[in-house]
Parts: sequence; C-alpha cells; structure tokens
Amino acid sequence: MVSGIITHWRYAWLVAASSIAGVMNAMAGGGSFLSFPAMLGVGVLPIQANATNTVALWPGQLTSVAALHGDMRKDLLPAICIASALGGVSGAVILLHTHQMTFLHLIPWLLLGATILFGLSGPVSRWMRQRSAIPHAERKISPLLVFLALLPICFYIGYFGAGGGFLVMTVLALFGVEEMHTLNSMKVLAACLSNLSAVLTFVLTGAIVWHYCIVSMLFAGTGGYIGAQYARRMNPNVLRAIVVITGCLVASYFFWRNGL
Repeated sequence: MVSGIITHWRYAWLVAASSIAGVMNAMAGGGSFLSFPAMLGVGVLPIQANATNTVALWPGQLTSVAALHGDMRKDLLPAICIASALGGVSGAVILLHTHQMTFLHLIPWLLLGATILFGLSGPVSRWMRQRSAIPHAERKISPLLVFLALLPICFYIGYFGAGGGFLVMTVLALFGVEEMHTLNSMKVLAACLSNLSAVLTFVLTGAIVWHYCIVSMLFAGTGGYIGAQYARRMNPNVLRAIVVITGCLVASYFFWRNGL
C-alpha cells in the first residue's frame, strides 16, 4: 500500500516537473534543472535518466529550429552541423561508458556549472544585443576555426547539455557574428543537432526508459505550448532569477545527497 502511494507520487512529480520544465524552456530555458532530477526521482539510474530526459525535451528544440531557420548564416552551417554531429555522438558515447556512481557524483558540479552559465547569459546577451544594434558589415569567418571551437561545446551538449547553447552563442559572438537573431538561431541549431545525435545514440543503445520518456515528452510539450503563450508577458529578469535559484537549489540538494 505504502509503496503504491510512493509510486503514484513519483509519477505525479514527473508530470509536474516535466510540465514546468516545458514552461521554463519556452520562457527562458533551464527546464532540465527540474525534469532531470524528476527522472532520478522515479528511480531511473543517473545515466539513463540523463539520456531519457534528453529524448523527452528534444522535440521542443526541433520546433524552434523550424521557426528560426531564416536567420541562420549559410556560410557557417556546414561547420556547425559537422561539429554538432561529431560532438553530440562522442559526448553521448562517453556518457554511456561512464560509471553510474561517477556520473552521480558529477551531477551537482554539472548542474552548478550550468546554473552559473545561465546566470551569466543575461548580461552577456545584453552585451550582444547592444552590439547587434550597431550596423556592422558581415565579417568573413573561418568555418574551420568555428568547427574546432564548437566541437568541445557540442561534446558537452551530448554528454549533459544544460548551458551549452549559451556557450555556442558566446563563441560565435567572439568570432564576430554580430546579429542577435543570427546568434540565437545558430545556438538553437547547434543544440538541436547535438542533442539529435545524442538521442539517436541513446535510442540505438537502448538507454531510454520509454514509459517515463513518453510521459515527460507529452507534458513538457504541453508546458512548452502554455509557456510560449505567456513568454512575452513575463519579465525576463524575473524568469532568469527563478531559473538560477532553481538550479542552485537542485545542485545544493545533490551536493548534500552525495555527502559533499
């Protein structure tokens, strides 16, 4: 009787966390800070929880790519696509060959690092928008250098992912991509393709816990639709603060859980 109640509560938490994660991703990002721990909470092993969470949240990225494809720089597409594919697959393969306990001890550090990156993304994004407001001639950028710079970032996205999109934007801005819509579209493309490569790797190796994945995918999609309706009405600074606080709390919980 007690175990049945606990099981129902775990499902309820997965549904709630996935729904809120979908809302967060649509409004500001950072949904994995809730949906990934929820996967662990229903009893999925750490590596399978990360893989299942990646698959569950990926469809939302695909719809974003479809909406933003017109803003992409065509000259950088081959470099970004190849880096995303190679990095995403290699990150996923390394994840699957990581011991469960090793990954469990990495979780709080990964969450904390992603939270810090997310917190920094606000001021850096404002700086990028200020640059994009000033007319610039489109700079010639070496696709090879872009590929080499993005490869380790795409590896990280395939391995864990949270905060990786911000790193993509930062690197491209440093290379001289000035326009904010272009930066955002290329970020979404790199994250989508890296996670697609990871998703295919996870599916082919049987790392997905499908019944939890489908539940999370459905409710994250619903939350994403709802979040998109209200995204423009919310103060972005408040949303960002909520995501950062959530990330810090979840990371602190895992530090405590691991005895660190």
